[in-house]
Amino acid sequence: MNFSRDVVDTAPASARAIVALGRDGSRTEWSFGQVSAASARAAGALAARGVGRGDVVMTLVGNRPEWVLAMLACFRIGAVVLPCTEQLRAPDLRARLEVARPRLIVCDERNAGVLGEAAPGADVLLVPGDELTAAEPQPPVELDPEDPCLVTFTSGTAGQPKAVLHGQRYLTGQRVQAEHWLAPRAGTLSWCTAASGWSKSARNVFIAPWLRGAAALLHDARFDPQERLELLERERVDTLCMAPTEYRVIAKRATLRRLADLRGLVAAGEALNPEVLRAWHEATGLWIRDGYGQTETGQLTGMPLGEAARPGSMGRALPGIALDVADGELVADPATVPTFFVRYLGGQAAPAGPWRTGDRVRRDDDGFLYFEGRLDDVIISAGYRIGPFEVESALGAHPAVAEAAVVAAPDEERGSVVRAVVVLRDGHTPSDELARELQEHVKARTAPYKYPRVVDFADDLPKTASGKVRRAVLRDG
Repeated sequence: MNFSRDVVDTAPASARAIVALGRDGSRTEWSFGQVSAASARAAGALAARGVGRGDVVMTLVGNRPEWVLAMLACFRIGAVVLPCTEQLRAPDLRARLEVARPRLIVCDERNAGVLGEAAPGADVLLVPGDELTAAEPQPPVELDPEDPCLVTFTSGTAGQPKAVLHGQRYLTGQRVQAEHWLAPRAGTLSWCTAASGWSKSARNVFIAPWLRGAAALLHDARFDPQERLELLERERVDTLCMAPTEYRVIAKRATLRRLADLRGLVAAGEALNPEVLRAWHEATGLWIRDGYGQTETGQLTGMPLGEAARPGSMGRALPGIALDVADGELVADPATVPTFFVRYLGGQAAPAGPWRTGDRVRRDDDGFLYFEGRLDDVIISAGYRIGPFEVESALGAHPAVAEAAVVAAPDEERGSVVRAVVVLRDGHTPSDELARELQEHVKARTAPYKYPRVVDFADDLPKTASGKVRRAVLRDG
């Protein structure tokens, strides 16, 4: 098997593959023939830099064609791609570099500064530029389903994020959710708005659409609610995949309306509140169909096609996937999950037995599942999964902070936001100014979406007899 050969090279050469909208207002279209030729040359560029089968290539590129070409180039020659979001800061990047040890980094020129801070002297291929697409084309190699393909990082709970390694079967395994959940039609345009580097972007920006014969929309710009609606209308988007927060913000800050070409709406990452479902349905005539998956598993559930959304439900198990609810926790049978991971880099292999997701759910009499919260302490905010440890570590590096604990706080638009409870060192006094300083400090040390939007000060933190912070007390307080 080889995704680049079996899906891209064999697609009708004249069929549209990509619509790319740049930050400068530019608009370009790529046919499958153009993508096939350019990605083969990109594979040659990687090979010329010494990248071979099994080597890791990190990408630090926005939602632009060069990111897709770099991904396809890795798929073509059997290299392992580690896509990273542009929001990562130098400490985040260093942690990933230490674990993945990439042979080469494909970096957008606008991210060269932060990468240079994280990895001075690293072998870097800058884009845009001629090098990525000027080399001799590289032929595709034969790959086995278990051969390594993709690395994505979890958010982490009690420690740093884990590097999840997927096999080649992860790519073709997307057919299940592509057909039964995302479900774009051949010849139409599909838009997954997730930034490059996230698990959902790796599977739904271009892989799932292409498996269905649809084109992928790449929008390399910041989120703007009104512009999002205008682009949906102008580009005649058929299926839209967004984070629940984006649906909430658009419903609140823009004027929803019927969009003639839009046929499907899907969301994943956190539960959608009923009023947002109703607002979109009343305005567009479409229900947002929720779904659920994890970095390790890929998509597991989805609201079925052709059925009215059930407020709060993440749907049923996708066809062929065996899920159970044991003591309130969602449990999957890995043997039935075509996108299940292979192992953690530098860690244990994926379990052969039941996979305990760590998520509390309930199941109704019709088999529909409802997310109720994490068994661990991961904060889900605006679709991002944020490990408290990362934020606490950043706060702890500030000279005014003695210790800090991070929990979720409810928020109307984002579902939850990061709340930090901070104990100050002697000689420091709580103030609004210090709270803002701590927020900016966290933004500078880790990805900005992780910063605490709420900062409270306390004399001490509630702890167990063994010294562990009692987060439940903070969440309830």
